[in-house]
Amino acid sequence: MTQVLPTGDEAQKAVVEMLAASDRILVFTGAGISTASGIPDYRGPHGVWNTRRPVYYQEFMTSEPARISYWQQKLEDNEEFSSAQPNAVHLAIAQLESLGKVLMVVTQNVDGLHRRAGTSEKRLVEIHGTNGQVECQSCGDRSEPGVHMARFAASGTCPLCDCGGYLKSATISFGQSLRSVDMERAVASAEAADLAISLGSSLVVYPAADIPLHAVRTGASYIVVNRGETDHDRNPMVDLRIEGDVMDVIPAAVAAL
Repeated sequence: MTQVLPTGDEAQKAVVEMLAASDRILVFTGAGISTASGIPDYRGPHGVWNTRRPVYYQEFMTSEPARISYWQQKLEDNEEFSSAQPNAVHLAIAQLESLGKVLMVVTQNVDGLHRRAGTSEKRLVEIHGTNGQVECQSCGDRSEPGVHMARFAASGTCPLCDCGGYLKSATISFGQSLRSVDMERAVASAEAADLAISLGSSLVVYPAADIPLHAVRTGASYIVVNRGETDHDRNPMVDLRIEGDVMDVIPAAVAAL
């Protein structure tokens, strides 16, 4: 039976006990961990989901106006993403890794803040890609986004790879398949975990949201921390559901270990 608690001392104690008892933790994160860094929650009132129509991958690949719209959005978002800094939750997750507790961090976020907080590449799966690189959709070559942003801002012409392929951020767009190698790493880690903890995710975007459940199906305990309803709230495999901001739970819990 799921234990449901608000943020507070009792919730923190419960999390500390479960973290202390585990040494193969799968950390699954969503947009709610980055709001304190100034990045809007994806599905919040001011998030992309509610404020703009996304450019779908098939449109990007077949329509020049769609590509222009895509790059204009990226240009508008660039300042916000580039100025964002890791917050106490990102740093706590990196600290949890330094304690030898983390098997893998699987994030839905494309902001790169886990990397900047110190989470190692071998312990990180950015399941929806990253805004920190640009990728050619033909040859797969990756490069830094700054020069491409500057050229688009100056000319209004969408950047192309040297091979002639279309360039887009190395993120997974709507209608684009997840990278199989990333999904395989995430699932393999989940199946080897002894604890899964989902932080700041509404858990409605699949197949990513199924990753913590892979851990539970193979015997791991499961904690969900989120402000607002999640798609796993009525799942009896959730051991502990904490309602509230992850900032009020995770940094203090890790510090208490």
